[in-house]
Amino acid sequence: MIVTLENTTTSDIDKQLHRLRDEGGVVTLGRVLTLVIMAEAGHSERALDAAVVASHEHPCRIIMHVSHSASEETRLDAQLRIGGDAGASEVVVLHGYGALAEPSEMLVSALLLPDAPIVAWWPHRVPNKPSDSSIGKIAHRRITDSSNSDDVCATLVHLAQQYAPGDTDISWTRLTHWRVQLAAALDQAEPGPVKEVVVTGAADSSRVHLLGAWLGGRLSAPVRFEHPGQSEHGLSSVRLVRDNGDIVLERPGHSLARLTQPGQPDQRVAIPHRELSACLAEELRQLDPDEVYGEVLASAVHVLPCGVCGEGVTSESEDSAGTDADSAAATPETNPAS
Repeated sequence: MIVTLENTTTSDIDKQLHRLRDEGGVVTLGRVLTLVIMAEAGHSERALDAAVVASHEHPCRIIMHVSHSASEETRLDAQLRIGGDAGASEVVVLHGYGALAEPSEMLVSALLLPDAPIVAWWPHRVPNKPSDSSIGKIAHRRITDSSNSDDVCATLVHLAQQYAPGDTDISWTRLTHWRVQLAAALDQAEPGPVKEVVVTGAADSSRVHLLGAWLGGRLSAPVRFEHPGQSEHGLSSVRLVRDNGDIVLERPGHSLARLTQPGQPDQRVAIPHRELSACLAEELRQLDPDEVYGEVLASAVHVLPCGVCGEGVTSESEDSAGTDADSAAATPETNPAS
């Protein structure tokens, strides 16, 4: 059931929710949390669809605030979804205009489930400081998505500087399968230090940099990033360089990866691209602070290949430029790319 309310108030929305529950016989006793989504106009449906799917594992009330123009006349429109249109949740979509274009605790407080944890999710724009935002201050868990940033390196550095316990990132959750496979491969390998970590993938993928930071910090090894000319899948491969044989995990496609270990035949392992709903459901399973993510963010500041932090990034174009420069060293008029 979907009900639309125009130019309304949160008080009227709450009354309408009670009325719909009474008419449909829906109860809220099984709701385990309130998920508050801060969405952008024109990009909200994908986030809402993911939240509804995740609600089958975590029954909740979903409150999604969609920001519209702050220059328009102040008003609040709403859409209520209950029953089959809401999965295992109740959905309240708030469209804020004018002074209500920015989400706030005052706006959503009347709609929060009593005595239930609050999770805040920014699926599009990363806030200046998640824990200091109006919604973030009341949330037990604050989820961002650095993969949607225009400048991934700068965003990760910013998140590291503003980190507070309870912050996490969907990009970090997307790495769960990679982390499990790499940890298992190291457990099975002969003991020996890792001399270097080489992570290959797209330059604009936050997963590439977060995985490099995690491996570099855990293995106390230098990290080198390689960015091929074209990398369609974000994260392509990881190489752990060791004296007694490299460990390589490479995913050339969308789901199957090849694990190469010294003294063993190559293995095919499943590392599928994770759906947004699966990543969100994993985040909602554990509402305690993700201490490992906090440590990885701190490590990322020292290994990210950007002007703020470390070195150690190569690409195919840079490699070829270096080769051309070597071959042309005897030609004074040649001006090789730096």
